[in-house]
Amino acid sequence: MQRRLMLALGVAIFSGGLAACGTTGQGASAQAASEPTKLVFQVSDDNPRTWNLALNNVRNVQSVLGKDKVVAEIVVYGPGIGMLKADSKVESRVSAALNDGVKVVACENTMTAQKLTRDDMMMGIDYVPAGVVEIAQRQREGYAYIRP
Repeated sequence: MQRRLMLALGVAIFSGGLAACGTTGQGASAQAASEPTKLVFQVSDDNPRTWNLALNNVRNVQSVLGKDKVVAEIVVYGPGIGMLKADSKVESRVSAALNDGVKVVACENTMTAQKLTRDDMMMGIDYVPAGVVEIAQRQREGYAYIRP
């Protein structure tokens, strides 16, 4: 009798332990699935093909996962900053991305070096003091780094 009791107690403890593990695992999966995918794109190139690739990548991720499930930021510095000027060849594509909830930020260090002001730039973009620092901060926050 005592043996059966010990066996039943052991099975109950073991089963409870497995159930607890299963519940914790499912909860973690459900939580991870509900969090948005966070992406930070570096664009430091002034080639329209590179820009179109980056913008296509963002649009494709939004299409697959849903716009509400994606947080995307394009960080622009170096030669790429010229593509954020109001008269840029990719202005309409960047504006469309902004309308789709993509955050586009210009590096103020690069703007200063190239003697650009906010008046020279597209409407709707944001500004950060240093593009590389912005990327590093986003990566610390769990953003996946993408460089097209």
